Amino acid sequence: MSQSFGTNDYISAAIEKHADMVRRICFLYLRNSDDVEDVFQEVFLKFFLNYASFENEDHQKAWLCRVAFNKCKDYCRSFWHRKVVSIAEMEIPYETPAQHELIKTVLELPSDQKEVVYLHYYENRTVPEIAEIMKKNTNTVYSILRRAKAQLKKKVGDEAL
Repeated sequence: MSQSFGTNDYISAAIEKHADMVRRICFLYLRNSDDVEDVFQEVFLKFFLNYASFENEDHQKAWLCRVAFNKCKDYCRSFWHRKVVSIAEMEIPYETPAQHELIKTVLELPSDQKEVVYLHYYENRTVPEIAEIMKKNTNTVYSILRRAKAQLKKKVGDEAL
């Protein structure tokens, strides 16, 4: 069996395993399926170019999160990113009005707060893990999470959290 076949299997498995996570991260920033797919491809192209550098599965997942966040930020700052869709125009799937309000409020948070909330509540990452992914001090991440929770409680109340 050739080396490239093993490499293709490894990359295909990583894409299959982490595709949903990368798309969700991209949606947090871009809110447009075409833009999400563009950035998704960029993330996994970079993954392909760096696939041999991962220590373990957790390192790989953390790396993908960080690259997805950074690629989305780069895309949002880029010259080509001209069309901006307001949050009011978006159609976000939700089950209840409270869930809709919570999702809308999370999307309006500053990017560092949005990232911490996503990693903590959706990816079930601990604060020390988030600090490592974001390359920030653990206490800084606790502060960011505390501010994000306060913002969410202020806007949607305790019942939605």
